[in-house]
Amino acid sequence: MNLRRLKYFVKIVDIGSLTQAAEVLHIAQPALSQQVATLEGELDQQLLIRTKRGVTPTEAGKILYTHARTILRQCEQAHMAVSHVGQTLNGQVSIGLAPGTAASSVTMPLLQTVRNELPNVLVYLHENSGAILNDKLLSGQLDMAVLYDRAPVAGINSQPLLKEELYVVGTRDCPGQGVDLALVAEMNLFLPRDYSAVRARVDEAFSLRRLTAKVVGEIDSLSTLTAAIASGMGVTVLPESAASSLCSAANGWMARISAPSMSLPLSLNVSARGSLSPQAQAVKEILMSLVSRPTLENRELQLVS
Repeated sequence: MNLRRLKYFVKIVDIGSLTQAAEVLHIAQPALSQQVATLEGELDQQLLIRTKRGVTPTEAGKILYTHARTILRQCEQAHMAVSHVGQTLNGQVSIGLAPGTAASSVTMPLLQTVRNELPNVLVYLHENSGAILNDKLLSGQLDMAVLYDRAPVAGINSQPLLKEELYVVGTRDCPGQGVDLALVAEMNLFLPRDYSAVRARVDEAFSLRRLTAKVVGEIDSLSTLTAAIASGMGVTVLPESAASSLCSAANGWMARISAPSMSLPLSLNVSARGSLSPQAQAVKEILMSLVSRPTLENRELQLVS
């Protein structure tokens, strides 16, 4: 294998077409096909399935794609690290943010601090679910991600930042500052789907208490969830930072689930398969400093020891 063939292979998989990849790479399609054939011969595996609609990777191809992206990214980082010794940091740093996390409140401070301290570094922010963010870390599409992380993920290094307690948010019949889970079980609930860390924690709590949640709708969009709660049709359960934001937007109330007390750990994840570039490491340090402040949004958050 050589880096050029790996680069060709990654581009083909990204585009899903040999013809279009050849155009983007400025190489004749027969020559590109030969490069793929050589790569398949070196690995003794079929890497691509050719169809009328284009090409898709085989299982072996998917594995190679993941490793190839990591290898190419590491080579790019090594080149940049060496070429910029003694120079001002520059380049792009990509950060994933799970919707509703405390990290969302530091987005503007992060951009401002990076602009002040690292003026030649471009920050790319991508918001998605935790599972998708981890996949993008593994494929090399993100440098780091901030998300609620309850279980170890193969190939991911996770660094605890803080814990957030869970709150019920609604607009009608406020139960007070604290609420028992048994009372929450009597409320109409709008929750995210079951791949969400919040949903998993809520389902787990109901199961342990042998309660059944009255889920009347599954909503992943925070804007849609805000509209649903503002309408008074039901309540939702969110970590404190997201609960505070939604409560303000919906002009509602928020009550901490106090029996049992429930929380979610917020983590900073990076891929274990490679090291961060100098600019990504610098941005990571800024991000950790901002996220770990105990006064995010002027609310008390329990720091992880």
